[in-house]
Amino acid sequence: MQRQFPIDLLKKCIFLAGPTAVGKTDTTVNLVSRIPNIEIVSLDSMCIYRGMDIGTAKPSPEMRQQIPHHLLDLREPHEEFSVADYVEAAQKACEEIVGRGGVPLFSGGTGLYLRAVLRGVFEGPPADWEIRNRLQAQADDAATRDDHFFLMRQLDKVDPDAALRLHPNDQRRIIRAIEVFELTGSTLSSQQKQHPLSEGQRPPHVYWLSPDRDWLHDRINQRVLAMFKDGLVDEVRELMKSDPPIGKTASQGLGYKEVIDGLAGDCDHELTADKEAELVELIQTRTRQFAKRQHTWYRNLVECVEVAVSESDAPTEIGDRLAGMILV
Repeated sequence: MQRQFPIDLLKKCIFLAGPTAVGKTDTTVNLVSRIPNIEIVSLDSMCIYRGMDIGTAKPSPEMRQQIPHHLLDLREPHEEFSVADYVEAAQKACEEIVGRGGVPLFSGGTGLYLRAVLRGVFEGPPADWEIRNRLQAQADDAATRDDHFFLMRQLDKVDPDAALRLHPNDQRRIIRAIEVFELTGSTLSSQQKQHPLSEGQRPPHVYWLSPDRDWLHDRINQRVLAMFKDGLVDEVRELMKSDPPIGKTASQGLGYKEVIDGLAGDCDHELTADKEAELVELIQTRTRQFAKRQHTWYRNLVECVEVAVSESDAPTEIGDRLAGMILV
């Protein structure tokens, strides 16, 4: 079954996407000052988890008091949250915003969520925990032999398109893709084929900020340093100590996974200065790689209008430019 946003509702929404650290938050704040009654709808797959604030660069409490925000802190870190769950929650939030005369502004960097809202999402067969537990046990057994690509090889055999699309660390979605094939005999990729709406049905204001690469890489490096200074390691320790502890999905979040691995799964493990510096460099590298994949997502969505930005562009200037495009 396909879950699709109502077209009339979709066309009342504004979308601002872009790679991590490009300045979406500052640009969003400037847009709010120019367009009346905007309310922010988070487009970030990790910001839905409570207690995951530093590593996600979640909007501050002060900003959330100043501007209404939605789809933040929806789940505990041990809980699951699917793309279909997101689309359902986003539709409800947008209906409430529009109902009180507001304008929903989606802002964030999760390309999978953006595509699902724009084109709909396939809701497959219910979970089969016998299959899931079997696959997870096989993966865990392989990991004890330093084989961390067992699931990806299994997926490549049955759904090579999904194997190309999914990250090897995304065990939950890899297992789901294999599960769907075992239950239905057809690939998840074939069932998830999402085609853009016709031009007359598409929302008219879908933008993504496209930065200069070297400038973005510097911003990413500085952001990661700031996260460690602000207490990312302590935040991860608290998530690991919680009862229940952080779950498989949330623990794969960029930055969180690397710190958990650096702590060797032990929240009381002490990091040496050299080990922390190694983690900083690793997260910087993986974040730059992630930003490159985000670029690919947006370029492949014909609905998205590219807005070039550079170091010389102040957030106020970008906000002015976008407001001029939206308010024509």
